Amino acid sequence: MSIDVTMRGPLFDGRAARAADRACDDARDDVAAYAEERVLMGTAANFKTRTPYYETRVTTERVSGDVSLVHDQGVIYGPWLEGVGSRNAPVTRFAGYRFWRAAKQAVAARGPQIAEIAVQRHLPEMGG
Repeated sequence: MSIDVTMRGPLFDGRAARAADRACDDARDDVAAYAEERVLMGTAANFKTRTPYYETRVTTERVSGDVSLVHDQGVIYGPWLEGVGSRNAPVTRFAGYRFWRAAKQAVAARGPQIAEIAVQRHLPEMGG
């Protein structure tokens, strides 16, 4: 007596693995976009006279397959705006706006939900 077993479906033909990879990419991209959005919301809320230069320097860069980095491209006065530069308090009265710190806290709080939504979008492709 012999039994023939045929395995088919997303798990066995590679579709589930490809969908999981796309879900991870989407999650990373969505969380990075949220982080960039939060930084720009902070600049909009804090800058009294808005000039586009600093805001156009805020960008997201994919630095590896797993990591995206939101940064200001090394703008010389970026640390001063954040409040971590050598010319901030106590040297001057300006303590900084802290919009990068606020964005980091928002991403820490909301990032898992954003990632989960991205994964949920790909579950049907995984056979779920």
